[in-house]
Amino acid sequence: MADAGVSVVIPCHTEKRKEQLARAVASAQAQRPAPAQVVVSVDHNDALLDYAASTLTGVTVVANEFDRGVSGNRNTGVAHTSTPIIALLDDDAYAHPGWLAGLSEPFEDPRVVGSGGAIVPVWESPRPSWFPDEFLWAVGGSYTGMPTVTAQVRNVWSASMAVRRDAFDAVAGFRVGFGKVGDRARPEDTDLCLRMSKATGGRWMYVPEARIDHPVPTARTTVRFFLGRCFNEGRGKVEMGRLNDGRESLDSERDYLRRTLPRAIGRGVSGALRGQGVANAGRAAAVLAGMCAAAAGGAMETVRPNRAGTPVPSGQPSTGTAVREPA
Repeated sequence: MADAGVSVVIPCHTEKRKEQLARAVASAQAQRPAPAQVVVSVDHNDALLDYAASTLTGVTVVANEFDRGVSGNRNTGVAHTSTPIIALLDDDAYAHPGWLAGLSEPFEDPRVVGSGGAIVPVWESPRPSWFPDEFLWAVGGSYTGMPTVTAQVRNVWSASMAVRRDAFDAVAGFRVGFGKVGDRARPEDTDLCLRMSKATGGRWMYVPEARIDHPVPTARTTVRFFLGRCFNEGRGKVEMGRLNDGRESLDSERDYLRRTLPRAIGRGVSGALRGQGVANAGRAAAVLAGMCAAAAGGAMETVRPNRAGTPVPSGQPSTGTAVREPA
């Protein structure tokens, strides 16, 4: 697919990540083969829009044409590309050499509608000894239980994702109104993967060799954050199930609960009993606490749906278009 061209879209929303954004753009531009286009999409932040347009070279800078939120922001960026394959990269991530080529390779198979790569957490402060590998998703990282070689999966993550344009367009992209806004997180990337597969009969591939680094701020290393993130994940997955095929759309989560997490608890307890350190007991306890928090979030969402967060169609933008072409 490199000959046909691949674009990279980088959504952003806060000036606090200006340096990381510049690094993300540079890492995308350094890919070989180079992307046909790099688009930076800014989510309702005029100061950041001006910074990106005046500072970042060789990129197209656009303003989110939808209501505030990462789903519409990504859709805006994709709309300003023209290649058959579009890769998505978070604004605080760093793409390793070979990332774009790795994500592009699966598209040689016409049945593939999307791909995703490995996300390596980079801890800004020491990683807590109790933090289990099976819950690295809580800080946006690839976790134990994911494939270790290129393999078909149900879904990948939008921090490091590539999509086939016609399949993306067939479902109108990310579901606007269902995603990350403020401190509320919903699995808009998993929702997209499910809808694209259903609409086209296509498949998603996970490519662990296509790696990005993704920072984990110190604020995300606390027990409070961990439990809150698990709680919101439980809520979000129930919402996603309502919007798709109910229980069938959550098969991967049930397998994770039945297989991966019990093994993690067993390893932790066994290690603690063999005198291999209290960290093993801490990780086992964290897995159990995370499961309980997610279950509580799911139960709350089941009993009391978040009507205010009901998604809206993604067809019509909410604002005019602002585009800054590459310098």
